[in-house]
Amino acid sequence: MTRAAPVLILVLGPILALAGCQPSQEAPPPPPVRPVLTTLARPTDSEIFGPFAGTVEPRYQSQLGFQIGGRVVARDVTVGDVVRRGQRLAALDPIVSRFDLSRAEAELADAKAQAENANATEARTRRLMEGGNVTQAQLDAAVARRDTAQARLAQAGASLQKARDQIGYTELHADFDGVVTQRLAEVGQVVSPGQGIVTLARPETREAVVDIPETLAGAMPKDGLFTVVLQSAPEITARGRVREVAPFAESGTRTRRIRLTLEEPGPAFRLGATITVSLERPTARRFVLPATALLETDGRRSVWIVPGGRDKDKQGNPQGDLQEDLHVERRDVTLAGDGADGHGRIAVRAGLEPGERVVVAGVHSLSDGQTVRLADDRN
Repeated sequence: MTRAAPVLILVLGPILALAGCQPSQEAPPPPPVRPVLTTLARPTDSEIFGPFAGTVEPRYQSQLGFQIGGRVVARDVTVGDVVRRGQRLAALDPIVSRFDLSRAEAELADAKAQAENANATEARTRRLMEGGNVTQAQLDAAVARRDTAQARLAQAGASLQKARDQIGYTELHADFDGVVTQRLAEVGQVVSPGQGIVTLARPETREAVVDIPETLAGAMPKDGLFTVVLQSAPEITARGRVREVAPFAESGTRTRRIRLTLEEPGPAFRLGATITVSLERPTARRFVLPATALLETDGRRSVWIVPGGRDKDKQGNPQGDLQEDLHVERRDVTLAGDGADGHGRIAVRAGLEPGERVVVAGVHSLSDGQTVRLADDRN
């Protein structure tokens, strides 16, 4: 036994030495710092219905056409022209109408001659009847021929008047002062009676016409005073009130057409100008956030807050530099409505304070207390 002990020590010594050199089991690495997109919670006491894009259109406009058919030989106006009452807009080939007038004049002359002859014949027959030289039947026939000739003369006179009117119908004139908004025929085109040639609008009464989604039509205040902004010059504005709401939505776009009467619009609001229509109305204090900031799980509605993301002043406005070692915190909130509006936004009524930083993307992949890094500053 005494000899075996040194041998055992010699054998186990190197093994224990090697075992002491093995590294200890390492702790799991911390989760990576995740970048997040955030926005600052700013309170508002008003909400904006809109904005919606539209155009300035006339309330009254007429599609003008010829009362007779024919070939167009002249079109004196084009889109955008300002015309005066009585001004010629277009003309038809008058040759056929002139032929009709000449025929009507000839028929009238013939009818006059026939009427004069029938009157003279009736007068002679009546004198002969007084002398007993003709029968009553002959007198009655002469009277009938006279009446027939008189009727034919009246008919010829009416035909002549119609032919003269037809000559006037070969020219299309403006019934009122207005602006040409559409042309529907060109020179050389053969048109039928009543077919539209030009559309003439009255510029004194202008309207703002917009199309809004059918889902928002019910929330639109009918008696609100809308703000109408000229897109080419946003500093120029006007006011408009709802005059007409389309009863049905367009089948293709599922939008309803709204017409607003402009109150004292300036000359910059020309027909066809592109506009933006919106309505601002007071509401209870709320925080408007993107709908992607809302986390709904197990009946809870909450958002992720990044405490200490940036120092704030008394009004809740951010100031100073961003801090490090930021962590997210889940906060339950109360919404002002049922969910997102038509523009992908939610309104938080309770649960937030002014100036708090709210995560707006990737809310379903975060955990409470997770370390994050602000990817940008969406103010």
